[in-house]
Amino acid sequence: MSAAFPARDAIDETLVKALVREQFPEWAGLAVAAVRESGNDHRTFRLGDGLVARLPADLGFVPQVAKEQKYLPLLAPNLPVPVPAVAGVGRESSLFPAPWSVYGWLDGIRPDAVRVRDDAALADELAHVLVALRATDATGGPAPGRHSAFRGGPVSQWDEQVARRLDLLDGAQRDRARGVWRDALAAEFAGPPVWVHGDVAIGNLLVDDAHHLAAVIDFGCSAVGDPACDTVIHWTQFRGAARRVFRDVLDLDDATWARGAGWTLWKGLIMLTNVTTGEREFAERVVGEVLRRESV
Repeated sequence: MSAAFPARDAIDETLVKALVREQFPEWAGLAVAAVRESGNDHRTFRLGDGLVARLPADLGFVPQVAKEQKYLPLLAPNLPVPVPAVAGVGRESSLFPAPWSVYGWLDGIRPDAVRVRDDAALADELAHVLVALRATDATGGPAPGRHSAFRGGPVSQWDEQVARRLDLLDGAQRDRARGVWRDALAAEFAGPPVWVHGDVAIGNLLVDDAHHLAAVIDFGCSAVGDPACDTVIHWTQFRGAARRVFRDVLDLDDATWARGAGWTLWKGLIMLTNVTTGEREFAERVVGEVLRRESV
């Protein structure tokens, strides 16, 4: 790369306008506006009415760019809802020292978190997307690694992090958490490796006005490996009938659900260290859900 990576705040509308003028002059007249909910790994900007510019927010996320550009066109025909379609391949230049992408704009809004909890129809639709993703030919797909934040890899990747954070829990919770984590480590993945999204969360889903699933976005953590990481939303968001439908449609074995509980416990413990009150409350609820005996 030809220059130091810019600070996140410097990846703004002015930079995107300059990049578009430089590399896609046919779109130079289009308005550029930051997308408020654009995630942590990438900065996203609406480009006119029909396009989105997506730039990695840090050096560590650069490998995700080429991965998405290569594999999204291969995954899209196999999935029952739209995913981002590559409209332009941005290159490293003196303006921005990394590759970047232009995608087609996908209509929809983020799901309402409260409604998601009991939305069995949405749970069904999402589970069918993940089933279709697992069924997609994974030959030559990317093995888990830093590019996927190790999604699709063994949950043992996080053993040290979990061990260091168990003292965040009280005595009874700590004992149950040790049991969940022990079961997750023991339930080793036997394959075959399959496609995983890697970050199945409501922030990466779009719904229409009727709250039906309209699109799945952000495949930056995708990989070919263990599907357990894609079960986390079972504990973080769904409840009651929605949870049962999601589990039934996914049709995974008990070992995969045990590893998924481990992924969820790790996520909750990491979030417990966040200083934001709302995030901590969410993390406490997630940990409580995954430690409830009937939910595992």
